[in-house]
Amino acid sequence: METVDRSPATRKSLPLSERDLRDLAVLRGSVAHRAALAELTQVHISEKTSEAVLLQTVLEAGLKAVADLVEADGYSRIAREVVHEERQAVARRRRPSWADE
Repeated sequence: METVDRSPATRKSLPLSERDLRDLAVLRGSVAHRAALAELTQVHISEKTSEAVLLQTVLEAGLKAVADLVEADGYSRIAREVVHEERQAVARRRRPSWADE
């Protein structure tokens, strides 16, 4: 995933609610929130960062979070399949219960 210092391919309008505006103000004004956003995106945000860059960074953070969840789900699915295959292999090696009859 690229960082926001690239040239934009297009500009889209984005309707923002009052809550969205408050959340963006918190992101811009809080050192802890800016640090968390920078951790996710590797983009430094300051109190003077433009709204467009802030929104792009939030979008990138959201896309990264979605990609991370998809990746974690994939790994979880693989782990479940491996466990299931291991159980089947053990069951095939186990002596059947009716063998001693």
